[in-house]
Amino acid sequence: MDHIVRKGYEGTGPGAITPDGCAVELYRRLPVFDEPKWLALAAPSRPGARLLELGAGVGRLTRPLNEQGFIVTAVDESAEMLAEVREWLPRVRVVRSPIESLDLPGERYDVVVLMSFLVHAGAEGLREGFLRTCRRHVADDGVVVIQREAAGRHEGLPVERQYPDGGLVRIVSSEPAAGEGRPGTRSVHVQYEFPDAHWTQTFLSCPLTEQEFETALEEAGLKVDAYLDPERTWVRAVPVGARPA
Repeated sequence: MDHIVRKGYEGTGPGAITPDGCAVELYRRLPVFDEPKWLALAAPSRPGARLLELGAGVGRLTRPLNEQGFIVTAVDESAEMLAEVREWLPRVRVVRSPIESLDLPGERYDVVVLMSFLVHAGAEGLREGFLRTCRRHVADDGVVVIQREAAGRHEGLPVERQYPDGGLVRIVSSEPAAGEGRPGTRSVHVQYEFPDAHWTQTFLSCPLTEQEFETALEEAGLKVDAYLDPERTWVRAVPVGARPA
């Protein structure tokens, strides 16, 4: 697969940096928070259930999904990220591909997961490509689990969050992305600080109202089945209409 360069995305710091500005070593260090709880609520595992994890990264959530009993296929565009999954979870199938162009012919999954606020991708056409991939691979009776931004996420910055091991993430700024991405896209700058290392990431994010989010799903052949948390950031969607080519 050719190397991808994503305009508007940049990362700095030690180690390999992915096309969307993520540092592999940083993601190896990031803890798991309450994501498995919401995933389990959205899609309880059953024997033999197949799950497609889009944007798996280093496998931070692949491990708990695997432990819940899912047969996981982990997708990421970064070979360096997937090498971590192979090392720690050798029985998990990995596929290197951009999410928007992923096509696994004939493969249908009980659960498709699109997390990390990827549905807010700011580049023109990227969100649509992500959602078409979800619809293309979810079984007719399956579910798609999506993590979306909370209202006001781009306001009141900077904000910080402390990690249990002493690390810290600071969302420094969110500014209009001049000349980049779809209308309304913002350029977000984040700092990650650990006692022995420092990383930054800049990426494009396009805020969506609830109505805009639901419309985007409908255009891809999906619809909201339930908002799972009080902030309405965890969403269970189901397929409707024809499957995209």
